Amino acid sequence: MSLVLMAGILLTYGLVHHEVGAEGSGGPHATGGAEQVPSAIANGGPVIDTRGGAQRSYAIPAGQVALSFDDGPDPQWTPKILAVLRRYQVPGTFFVVGGRVAQYPGLVRAEVAAGDEVGIHTFTHTDLASASEWRRSFEFSQTQSVIAGAAGVSTPLLRPPYSSEPDALDDSDWASIKDAGAHGYLVVLTNRDSEDWQRPGVARIVANVLPASGTPGLLVMMHDSGGDRSQTVAALNVLIPMLQGRGYTFTTVTGAIGAPTAVAPAAAAQQWRGRLLIWAVRGSDVVVSALGWTILAAGGLSVLRLLLLLATAHRHARRRRKPWGPPVHEPVSVIVPAYNEEAGIEATLLSLFNCKYPMEIIVVDDGSTDGTAAVVERFRGMGVRLIRQPNAGKPAALNTGIAHARGRILVLLDGDTVFQPDAIHYLVQPFSDPDIGAVSGNAKVGNRTGLLGRWQHIEYVVGFNLDRRFYDLAGCMPTVPGAIGAFRREALLDVGGVSDQTLAEDTDLTMALVRAGWRVVYEEKAIAWTEAPASLGQLWRQRYRWSYGTMQAMWKHRRSMVQSGGSGRLGRRGIPYLLLFQILLPLLAPLVDVFACYGLIFGDVARMTAVWLGFLAVQLVASWYAFALDRERRGALWTLPLQQFVYRQLMYLVLIQSVVTALLGTRLRWQRMQRRGLPTALDSERGRA
Repeated sequence: MSLVLMAGILLTYGLVHHEVGAEGSGGPHATGGAEQVPSAIANGGPVIDTRGGAQRSYAIPAGQVALSFDDGPDPQWTPKILAVLRRYQVPGTFFVVGGRVAQYPGLVRAEVAAGDEVGIHTFTHTDLASASEWRRSFEFSQTQSVIAGAAGVSTPLLRPPYSSEPDALDDSDWASIKDAGAHGYLVVLTNRDSEDWQRPGVARIVANVLPASGTPGLLVMMHDSGGDRSQTVAALNVLIPMLQGRGYTFTTVTGAIGAPTAVAPAAAAQQWRGRLLIWAVRGSDVVVSALGWTILAAGGLSVLRLLLLLATAHRHARRRRKPWGPPVHEPVSVIVPAYNEEAGIEATLLSLFNCKYPMEIIVVDDGSTDGTAAVVERFRGMGVRLIRQPNAGKPAALNTGIAHARGRILVLLDGDTVFQPDAIHYLVQPFSDPDIGAVSGNAKVGNRTGLLGRWQHIEYVVGFNLDRRFYDLAGCMPTVPGAIGAFRREALLDVGGVSDQTLAEDTDLTMALVRAGWRVVYEEKAIAWTEAPASLGQLWRQRYRWSYGTMQAMWKHRRSMVQSGGSGRLGRRGIPYLLLFQILLPLLAPLVDVFACYGLIFGDVARMTAVWLGFLAVQLVASWYAFALDRERRGALWTLPLQQFVYRQLMYLVLIQSVVTALLGTRLRWQRMQRRGLPTALDSERGRA
């Protein structure tokens, strides 16, 4: 619904600003034959009446001048022209563009209050001769409505855009003039085009208006908008006294032809419709302007974030070349919570044995209904302990494993994770520093075949791991991933174990550790492979839970924003970073896409394409560097452009649903992914890494 509303706002804005179906995209039609134009009209006066089927024209009486102004109102030039008319006490007739009336209604009120006439010049300055019947009706009615809403009056006067003198009419013009008469409009052309729109100079404008001899009646066409009108203002100051000196009398269009005044009170209903339309137009201006500045700010923040991530990643990589301290060889307890992990638990256990690190392995079967326990039973003789419990959720399974573990360092992983042979060795080395309470490993996508797998692979390498390097240096790590993480037992006991109050138990636990004063770091050489969702439905459910759980954890630990120490670093660095770059800016993504589509359809396609290509180039550079840091093949990066058209939209739709769920206070149930096991092709990837 919000996207539909935004599309409506953009279309309203585009109509008003001549971007949708208007002057900028159309223009005057090509001149055709004039066989159907009556000679009395072509050779007649500049005011044409076809109302009620008539075919009459009216000349301006000799010695009279009707000054008319097109394309306004304009906040700069209309007041100056009104001031000149007021100085010489002469009236004018203003043919207004409806979109501009909606933007500057006060100027139309000023014209009517000064005793000037107003007429319509269509809503979008479109060429009526080439417009369809419904479009003409739209142009007439909407312009009439905004005039009524702005000044409380209606008008029967119409000047078609791109019109000139009667002898220039062709058959298409004549058809549109007859249609205007059918709608009740008196069409006003000109017999003195000042051509001020060309800005030829004051002297030329004056010469274009002054007759060669005698005192014929003049209907002068000038402009009070559409660009710099300083020459028009200056020319009026010359023309008016000069014509008065020649004995001319100034009047309005209707006054010149002896017709009733064009300005009449509008019906109350029409005034209200006009006011609503004015509010909609002005609201669209505010919204689009705000959106433009917001997108600009968001783009700037995104670029700054990217530069920050690249700088911190480079610094982090250089820092990690140095050892953490004295080597750590202390035995660890590995805890594997498992629920229906029959497809992948064997590969997980075999990868742990391949680590050749002293450890005990505890598998907590959390009420599985498949053959998970039977698979684990086969490893009992190899030192694997199996603990079975009724289904109580992952946090409960982890806490059970922690309670039965003997080691002081606990390695927690998911039942679908496959460790590199040296993963545990690298994972525990940071514990040589007694201030470190937890270590995040480097989780990678194992099933990276197909577009969805490659997109998630890019996301893990670029999005997650670059962020973790930043969090490490900033001392505000928000998440040790469930796929691979190590914890000091003392730290876990310090925060009361793994909480089940959120759906992102890993984020909740990590934030609690940081708030308790423990350092949480990232070791990129500790690599593990995890099974990513293989279908869009599974990906949606997983990310829905992640997004919702992360928001729960942020809310739970919100008090850290006003605390000091490690808690303050989390509250004033980590949580604002998450809020800005993982919630607020992604929520703007749909609006950005609508704005971009609008620009491609109605705006400058070349500029929009250049902006998108520039954005993509920046992403490619960042991704290339991230892949280099992780020693990953760059082949998957060819899918990055496609990722912008499917994967990114899916992620922000998931986020929108999560935010709505959080605002409604709905309790989201655990969404479990169906496991298929990691592909055998993973063996070559692990060996290469």
